[in-house]
Amino acid sequence: MAVILSGKAVSAAEREIIRQKTAALVERGVTPCLAVIIVGCDPASQVYVRNKHKACEEVGFRSLVIEMSEQTTTEALLSKISELAADDGVDGILVQLPLPRHIDENAVISAIPPEKDVDAFTLPNVGAIMTGAPRFLPCTPAGIMKILEYGGISVDGKECVVVGRSNIVGKPMAMLLLAKNGTVTVCHSHTGNLAEVTGRADILVVAIGKPRFITADMVKPGAVVIDVGINRGEDGKLCGDVDFESVSQVASAITPVPGGVGPMTITSLLSNTLASAERRAEKLF
Repeated sequence: MAVILSGKAVSAAEREIIRQKTAALVERGVTPCLAVIIVGCDPASQVYVRNKHKACEEVGFRSLVIEMSEQTTTEALLSKISELAADDGVDGILVQLPLPRHIDENAVISAIPPEKDVDAFTLPNVGAIMTGAPRFLPCTPAGIMKILEYGGISVDGKECVVVGRSNIVGKPMAMLLLAKNGTVTVCHSHTGNLAEVTGRADILVVAIGKPRFITADMVKPGAVVIDVGINRGEDGKLCGDVDFESVSQVASAITPVPGGVGPMTITSLLSNTLASAERRAEKLF
């Protein structure tokens, strides 16, 4: 039976470190501030924004939640971002995705100043990740690296396979594994021999949005399996992209769903916002 890699436990430990560093900053007169813009009333987005707001309060950040109507234009949203960008007291700006279809998502992301882009979505920050000199680490991949670190799992020299090539998880995940000297393969919907490739992985990261897609016969005995997915199974229960019941019998370590990667995403966001605030403090003092 695999060791369970608890993102919930790692998140709690990391947030305590963030809370202590934040308290030290506040004593110097700098309170980290995260501004989150939500457009429309998508229920899932509202839950995510509430969770971010709660996490900020938990560690001592100032949290700004800006709610804009479904009818908001691209221009109006860009104007709000410009206002937050000019506010020296705001350390991080995040626009909750997805946006309504009529809004130009690329223009919105590009409008966020790289130094306040705590999601690491803008082209300058993506480029910095590619060259190995990141300003901010992408939240979900960074959270995964912390889970591996706390689990005592070295990436160096390991065969690493990432299933999924999204800009948010798959691609930056490959870059972070590569930076730690992993040998990385990225799989996607056009990978013809998927089970063969995943079966070679010492570390397997799965982020494809298909419930219980990865089964035990696709996993190398003793592999470390990181499940990024969060789905509703046919039984209505939350599940990942990995068939936990079967894969946990062959893997050496595995993240659960829920309680695995999910908690670490917001914790990484807090870490990036804190880093931005620390840079602000350096300029002030």
